[in-house]
Amino acid sequence: MRDSARQFKDRAEKLTESMKKDKDGYKDEIANEKAKLTLLKEEEVNLKQQMEEVEAALHKQEVEYDHLKETAHVFTAVPERKVAFTGMTEKKGYSRFEMKPSIVYPMDGGTALITFEEEVVAKKILDMGMHQVQVAEECLMPVEARHVQLMVPRLVEIESEVCPKRILISNLPKMDTETLLNRLEIHFSKTKNGGGEVEDREFLPDSGTVVITFLSADFSRGLVDTEYHEVKLQQDKKSHKVRVTPFLNGNITNFQTKMAVCPRTVLLTGIPAIMEPETLQDLLEIHFQKSSNGGGEITAFLYNPLGQKTSALFKDPPEKKEEV
Repeated sequence: MRDSARQFKDRAEKLTESMKKDKDGYKDEIANEKAKLTLLKEEEVNLKQQMEEVEAALHKQEVEYDHLKETAHVFTAVPERKVAFTGMTEKKGYSRFEMKPSIVYPMDGGTALITFEEEVVAKKILDMGMHQVQVAEECLMPVEARHVQLMVPRLVEIESEVCPKRILISNLPKMDTETLLNRLEIHFSKTKNGGGEVEDREFLPDSGTVVITFLSADFSRGLVDTEYHEVKLQQDKKSHKVRVTPFLNGNITNFQTKMAVCPRTVLLTGIPAIMEPETLQDLLEIHFQKSSNGGGEITAFLYNPLGQKTSALFKDPPEKKEEV
């Protein structure tokens, strides 16, 4: 009996110990599974984050693609115009845009601008500083020669975008401007022609094109996609084929300037009003054209008498030839 009880106790203890070991094993397995689940959740979060980043990058690429596509469409749909290339070619892969500004230079009263044919003559006149100009037999008029400094553009950056309400119409015949604008407005205000209510129209004389502005942005894209339109512009003639292209709005995003000295132009100051302006200008021009006075051949001369206001226009200044 005692043996049976002892055996039963031993079996019970072994069973209890085995159950404890199984319980501890199950706890370890549960902890491992929880750790795996945590790692899977973290991986899922990371994957979601990566997917969001990829989707954002893809959306950005799509926006850039649409912009480039629209830009390409704009540049392939610019108004046709015959041009002659008079520039210069550079090395392969290098493009250059050359800008020739026209600069308005306000002049004070009692001053004059002289542009010489040669830079060396202008330098000599400037080095001499003060000059005595003979205006009568025994009368000399002192004037001072100074450098002409101009503020010229150094960098211009322009950002352009397609205007959703405007179209540019080209390939137009030569006719009365008001009649042309009226006929174009009539045509493009009709819904059957793909247009709508017109807010404004403008003729651009430099290019011979017309800009039409709609009240709504719903019409420009469709008209541009069609591109060529048959429009009745003259009563006694057939319809004329015009071309519709996008209208670009341009904004200057970066504008930098620099100071430059005109190499061939000299500013004369301190000129008194002692005689008729035309006579005084002739005397000044004669004086500075003589080599004995340090002068030389003059290509441009502008005199502004005391008490008057005027401005000089510099074209293509000042590193190459400049014109006053």
